[in-house]
Amino acid sequence: QVHLVESGGGLVQAGGSLRLSCAASGSISSINVMGWYHQAPGKERELVAVISRTGSIKYGDVGKGRFTISQDDAKKTVYLEMNSLELEDTAVYYCYAAGVVTTEFYGGPFWGQGTQVTVSS
Repeated sequence: QVHLVESGGGLVQAGGSLRLSCAASGSISSINVMGWYHQAPGKERELVAVISRTGSIKYGDVGKGRFTISQDDAKKTVYLEMNSLELEDTAVYYCYAAGVVTTEFYGGPFWGQGTQVTVSS
């Protein structure tokens, strides 16, 4: 079993900042890619950012230039630093993991349950 647990969401005023964390647990040897997607009300889930185990990063259009992804490979944790938050950033943010190697299988993707980020004016 692989579990992704997000934390750090909440209510913030426009222009403010939040830091999301996602910790992976289970009998995990390594994770090739971790990252974040978000889903705004009435819209499809879309890429925020992903980071590979080697440190390669891909940002989506969401939050480009304002959001920064990082990871602690040893802790199997990925972070999303969100600055200059805008009303349009209001969404559920989902943690994502792919290429997960455990003692029993290699697979993915896996998703967290999501953490709500609400930006108010």
